[in-house]
Amino acid sequence: MNSRRYFISNSAKVVTGMGMMSALPEESFAFMRKRISPNDKIGVGVIGINGMGWADLSAMLKTNPETVCTAICDVDNNVLDKRAQELEKNFSMKPARYNDHSKLLQDKHVDVVIIGTPDHWHCMQAVEACAAGKDVYVEKPIANSIYECRAMVNAQERYNRVVQVGQWQRSNAHFQSALEFLRSEKLGKIRMVKSWAYMGWMKNIPRKPDEPVPAGVNYDMWLGPAKKRPFNANRFHFNFRWFWDYAGGLMTDWGVHLVDYALLGMNAKDPLTIMASGGKMAYPDDAAETPDTLATVYDFGDFIMLWEHAQAIDGGPYGRTHGIAYIGNNGTLVLDRDGWEVIPEGKKMEAVTVKRTDDGLSNNTKNFIDVVKSRDFSKLNAPIQQGAIVASVCQMGNIAYKTGRKLTWDKKTQLFTDKEANRLITPEYHNNFKLPKL
Repeated sequence: MNSRRYFISNSAKVVTGMGMMSALPEESFAFMRKRISPNDKIGVGVIGINGMGWADLSAMLKTNPETVCTAICDVDNNVLDKRAQELEKNFSMKPARYNDHSKLLQDKHVDVVIIGTPDHWHCMQAVEACAAGKDVYVEKPIANSIYECRAMVNAQERYNRVVQVGQWQRSNAHFQSALEFLRSEKLGKIRMVKSWAYMGWMKNIPRKPDEPVPAGVNYDMWLGPAKKRPFNANRFHFNFRWFWDYAGGLMTDWGVHLVDYALLGMNAKDPLTIMASGGKMAYPDDAAETPDTLATVYDFGDFIMLWEHAQAIDGGPYGRTHGIAYIGNNGTLVLDRDGWEVIPEGKKMEAVTVKRTDDGLSNNTKNFIDVVKSRDFSKLNAPIQQGAIVASVCQMGNIAYKTGRKLTWDKKTQLFTDKEANRLITPEYHNNFKLPKL
């Protein structure tokens, strides 16, 4: 490990599941990994290894034979036990185990860190990881506020670390080829872009009473900078996404994937105005806080971008549960995780159909490790700067929904012209945790 670490640290001084691979059993990958000298290994530590943290690690280990999991961290010992057993069985690895991420960041055998914790923890952990000299693969959305997005970008630039965001669609070949076609200008002028997520699998979350903290769970650490509340199973693990204390609902959970490509395709960053309307219309009395139905309109001056999401419905635009549609004068390009197609406007152009051929998550982790080795930051497919743009735009949509007003964004000041909206840019940290400084 020492030679590898020396190379990484000194290179830095010179100079963001899941596809086809996941269809194979985990056991088949241990023997597929190439034999590499221990000095060439890259030690991977994972903070939050229950859901996407585990998916990211699995993809990274399968795709990058020079990686080895040296440490795992989770506030739930039940999750730690399960993942430790799976790592030993499937990859013949016995990582160190931690409940406190700060201890993992002190581990000299950790070179890169995967952050798979709930959204409200991402900023603090990513900033601390960069300060500790670790390269970072952070799950999307990168943060739970616009301020935190800025703090994470500043940390990456200050400490000169590789920071990739888990927006793995940026590493899918068909997403990239869709952009190439879009930029050929064959669609003609594009005046409207739609992005949407219609999630039929999302059922209601029945209300549950508060209860004692489960055995093996460090609940205070799970809450971290969020408000102190009694333990409730509805807010724990996967369903944290639907509570404002920890996340931003479908607007940020799926929105960052799809709005990302809407912005990327249009080379856009700062909207002029934002307005949103929706609410809890599918299950008005269930436990979730974030809207299950939402329509958001962004005006960029020369085009309009729409975001729609609907829980418990699969019938999205163009017969797709999710996607992005670039609507041009000559035709419409519709893109989702399965492929893309061009729907001609009359006889103005030819129809085109392209199918998915690769695994975006595996590609994204490989791209990350390649840049960790090369230190050529320009090669990152999903750099933190891009993750910050889309996460901030999605947060703008949630702020417009919360205020109930049409908001104007000032590109120069990077603030709204509305005082109430500006108060929602910066989160309040609790329980003696300190908001990272810009």
